Formats: sequence, structure tokens, C-alpha cells
Amino acid sequence: MSKFAPLFIGLPGHAKPLTKEVAGNKAAQLWRMSHLGLKVPPAFVLPATLCAAINAGESEALHALEHGLRKGIAELEAFTGKGFGDVRAPLLVSVRSGAAQSMPGMLETILDVGLNERTLRGLIGLTGNPRLAWDSFRRFLQMYAEVVLEAPKTGFETALADMLHAEDAASEAELDSEALERLTQRFQSLAGDVPEDPMQQLREAARAVYRSWEGERAREYRRLNQLDGLTGTAVTVQLMVFGNAGQKSGAGVAFSRNPATGEKEFYADYLSNAQGEDVVAGRRPTGGAGALAAQLPEVARELENGARRLEAAYHDVQDIEFTIERGELYFLQTRSAKRTPRAALRILVDFVAEGLLTPKEALAQAEGIDLAAARATRFADAQAPLATAIPAAPGVASGRAAFTAERAKLLAESGEPVILVRHDTATEDVGGFAVASGILTATGGRTAHAAVVARQLGRVCLVGCAALRILPEGAELAGQRFTEGDWLSLDGETGAVTLGQREIISELPAEEMAALASWRAGQ
Repeated sequence: MSKFAPLFIGLPGHAKPLTKEVAGNKAAQLWRMSHLGLKVPPAFVLPATLCAAINAGESEALHALEHGLRKGIAELEAFTGKGFGDVRAPLLVSVRSGAAQSMPGMLETILDVGLNERTLRGLIGLTGNPRLAWDSFRRFLQMYAEVVLEAPKTGFETALADMLHAEDAASEAELDSEALERLTQRFQSLAGDVPEDPMQQLREAARAVYRSWEGERAREYRRLNQLDGLTGTAVTVQLMVFGNAGQKSGAGVAFSRNPATGEKEFYADYLSNAQGEDVVAGRRPTGGAGALAAQLPEVARELENGARRLEAAYHDVQDIEFTIERGELYFLQTRSAKRTPRAALRILVDFVAEGLLTPKEALAQAEGIDLAAARATRFADAQAPLATAIPAAPGVASGRAAFTAERAKLLAESGEPVILVRHDTATEDVGGFAVASGILTATGGRTAHAAVVARQLGRVCLVGCAALRILPEGAELAGQRFTEGDWLSLDGETGAVTLGQREIISELPAEEMAALASWRAGQ
């Protein structure tokens, strides 16, 4: 078999295990989840060995890409009974990235590939849900334009904001099918030359995902995390499942334990009638595990049970992306969860107590934890909060406000702590996360890619601060103005936000340090 040949997940006759070095961590774990009995949409994978060659424009690799896409689509068509480009039963796919090591939000994804004017009508006829079809089409147009054609995001964001204002809607979830149809027509004019041919869409989407490996944010993330040995990203082409198919549908991210504190509790963010990018992009406020349980209790139990099974299988805390389509749960990703250093220590102690790790294994993992960053911090004084937000990463931080990643870097060069303040954080801000002591956003959820990266870096992070408004010059917090360089303080335990500088007290967590000492003594 060629080193460039496609690999398959969840399709009859293809049972060969996938390795993360070839198929990427995302696809390798999809394969394992499917063999653990969890429901995974079928997919095929173009290997990471193609990445550098595709980006270099090598003819053999481009030929292998074309052959692999056609072979993989034919397998999906045979399995589903749908046709890629078919006007009555259209097959739609997502095109996703996946390196051997997880890089949350740093590479590109394109959903709903295969939609055009003709297959749109087929999707309406197939599902009886015009809102789903128009919502999916406008999402595809925006993603394709931004990722493949490298169109600016601002035009789409302005068009959406104008439509929400005209319809008096808080978010796109409140737009009906007629409004979404008008919005899609506006997106078509903004998107430019999006091809009608589904195979051309797929080919260009796959090349763009490979190309994202060389993007600025991906390179910066690899530099910050010393991931220089990776060869590239794989590309996973997966059957679409629709979290935006109605009130019994949705998307979310779940953790088998709290990645901020390490507590043994199921931890999730969920959006009803949404696709996964709505959650991980951090642009909309999410509900927690309780919101899902209230709406779809059986699905919530199935998800929590699945998270427990995955943690037991991997002997590690899992970060799980999922979609619910008309009450049916699908697992789209699992990976070792990014966690704060403090949470990492707590988890090791609990894993030893639960028999998931031996003390020797836990000690080996503890070697990779920055104990200075694991110190518990609190403010020396008590103050009433000026505003509150959702804690996404614990601890406290006090620093000078910066409103862009670039300004955060410049302020940090003076040696003073910095608080990065944004309406919502994007993964493009990763350079600002690296130098900031804390991050505050006006919107977003705890499991957005940006919050995940902040936790991994050990930064205090508060999201969804409704009292925060970003202004053309500076910002406003509960009616009080502040500008760049003003002091701001964040409490990642309570969610409290105050203006001004505050003294911080830090201490090592006593129980966890005692456990480390006892493990060392027992060697």
C-alpha cells in the first residue's frame, strides 16, 4: 500500500488500527473510540505523510490526494447510500485537521462540504428541514471563503450582526429559515468564487487544511510547546452529523474531570441547535452539563458514561467533542485533556488512589509539571466585585490591561504583569496568552479552544463577562471606563473582576505535595 493511501474509520472491511504518527491523533482516537463501541461518524484519512509534499506542490502527492479523495468518497457513498453531489440524497462531509500531537484550534476545519445550490434543495427534501439546510450552507460559504480563499472575516461578521439587528435576535440560533436564506444570499456575495463542483470543494478544502500547518498561529503554538519534531497534519474527511437540526440536536465539549481544578466531576459545555465550531470558537455563551441533562437526560447519561469509559481506557483525563443529531449522540474527538498545573497534580493524586496509576507512574508524570505554576494563589484582601464572569482557569491575577495580543507582548516587555482583555478570544491570540498573567473575555465558554490553551499555559482565565464592553478606545466594566495600561484584577475561583492592583499570596497545595513526598519515600 502506498504511504499516501487513504485510511478508513468505521467502514466495513477496514479494521486496521490507525497510528497517530500517520493518521494524526484525532483520527487514531476516532478509530479507537469506534472499537470501544462508541458511536463515531464514518470517515477516511489522508495521512500526515502527504502534508509537506502537498504544500510543496509535488506532482506525486497531488495525484495521491486526488486518488485518495475519490476512493474515500466512494466508500462513504457505498456505506450511506447517499451521493456526493447527488440532488436527492446528498452526502455532506467535514474536512478536519489532525497532527500526531493535539494542537487545539491551531489548524483549520471546514464543515458541510458538498453543498451548492442543487444539493441544498436535496438536503431540504431529504430532511424536511429548510432551516438546517440554509444554516449549513451559510456556514459552509463562510468557512470555505475564510479558509480556502483567505477572505477576511469582518464582512461575514458584519453581515451577521446586521441580520441579528434587523431580526431583533440575540444570536443566529434565533434566526428562522427565511432570515437564514437572506443571510446566505448575502454570504454568497461576500464569499467570492466558491466552486459548485463538490469534488473541487473537497480537493481545495483538503489542500487548505494541509496548508494551515504552515500558518502563523500553528507555528507559534509549536514553538511555545516545543513540538518541532512533528511532520505535519493529516486530513480527516468525515460524514457530517448535524447539531443544528433542531432542539433535540446540539454540540459541545466535555471533560471526564474538571481540567481547571482536577476535581472528579463531569465537566461540559453545550449549545442546543448548533454545530461544534459555535462552541470551540467561544463566540456564544454555552450551557453546562446541567443544561444538557435538563434538555436530553438520556443523552447526557450516555455522554457521561462514555467519558468514564474513555478515561478508564486511556488512564488519563479526556477532552471530548460531541454532536447530537435528533437525539442521537456521536463522538467526534477524544484527546488527553489540557489542564492547569494545579489540576495535573490533583489528578495524579486521585488516579493513584483509584488505582489508575501506580505511585511510580504518577511520579514520572509529575516530573513534567511546573510546580511553581501549580501554586494556589489568592488575593491578600477582600473586595466586592465590580463584575463577574465564568471561571475557565483558576488562580488570581493582577496586571495592566491590553486589548490585543500584540499590545500584550509590548506591555510584558516592561516586566509588569498583563491582563489580555478581548470581546472573545481566538486562537490567533496564542502569542498574547503566552505573555499574559490573565485573560478576560466578554463572551465565550469554558471549553472554547482559547480557554483550553489558557489552561494548558497555566493562565488565569475568565470568560463570558456580560458587564464588559470593548470600546473603540479602551473598555468599560459595569459602566466604569478603563484603558490600556490600567490595572485589572481577576479571580479565577469566584469569577470576580475588579479594577486596580491587588496583592497576591501564593502557596503550594499541601495535600498534593504530601502525596508526592510519600511516593518518593516509597521508592
